[in-house]
Amino acid sequence: MNQPRDFSLHGAIDLGARQAAAQRRQRAAEQGSAADAQAGTVIDVSEETFNTDVVARSQRVPVILDLWAEWCGPCKQLSPVLEKLAVEADGAWVLAKVDVDANPQLSAALQVQSIPMVVAVIAGQIADGFLGAIPEAQVRQWLAQVMQVAAQLGLAPQADGEQAGQESEPGQQGPGQQGPGGPGVAAGPGGVPGYPPGLDPASQRAFEAAQAAMERGDMNAAGAEFEKVLQVHPGDPVATMGLRQVDLIRRVESYDQATARRDADDRPDDAQAQTRVADIDLAMGKIDASFDRLLDTIRRTSGEERDIARKHLIGLFEIFPPRDPRVARARATLSSVLF
Repeated sequence: MNQPRDFSLHGAIDLGARQAAAQRRQRAAEQGSAADAQAGTVIDVSEETFNTDVVARSQRVPVILDLWAEWCGPCKQLSPVLEKLAVEADGAWVLAKVDVDANPQLSAALQVQSIPMVVAVIAGQIADGFLGAIPEAQVRQWLAQVMQVAAQLGLAPQADGEQAGQESEPGQQGPGQQGPGGPGVAAGPGGVPGYPPGLDPASQRAFEAAQAAMERGDMNAAGAEFEKVLQVHPGDPVATMGLRQVDLIRRVESYDQATARRDADDRPDDAQAQTRVADIDLAMGKIDASFDRLLDTIRRTSGEERDIARKHLIGLFEIFPPRDPRVARARATLSSVLF
């Protein structure tokens, strides 16, 4: 898969054909959209909704763009295949359909020269895809590559909107939580996030016990309580954030900070040395510095050292809510560095 590129919708010229496309949209609305029946796995996207429906959504789940037009015969062969695979994926990725006649500015910004054209958007960046109506088996192979890239970037495959009530708005750290960089390293990088609504009583008690353990500085007990929640609710984002915070605090408390910084300065290509200082910086609230240190390490290194830095960075991402803008920026940079 070729290197993703940053997306920017800029001053492209309106090439016309809007009236006919608008009529098609009206007919589709009257007849009922297939996407509505597919529970959000297939969506129609316009220039007005692209940033929200594609760019922002791609920070959580890969988005596959299907660029098509009513008059395009091969598009009518490919689109049903993509829609079928999107339904099969059940939210692991989302299919976003773009009518190029209705959205000429978007078409120009995406440098569409022929259709059908299919590209993936991962962590806010566009990765090259394919042109033409290729067989289903080849589409599946390409999608497998897309999901490998997403996994490298730490994007968890889940239905879009799943546990949406547990996500914070950009820049927020979740209910009852200051997040990394809160006052005082000794107290850790902020408090445990409040538990999500609708949990079973045992999990609620585990969250409350974790909160109490963190407040008294017992990180081992807090970690054990978060692990109880994750055994019942694997992948729960709030419990994962709490456990990652606990892990960070335990690691930082085990470091001699002066030695760690000296080792990192002396051995810039030693990924383990760089991860220790990244932990220290994060616990001190230097979030961008922490992420940038590991991104620089990934740029400089290869093989096992590079993989150590990459995995550690993705683990640090999990300390934050999924939509945190600092994580989004670092994910986009990581995508460009890796691919």
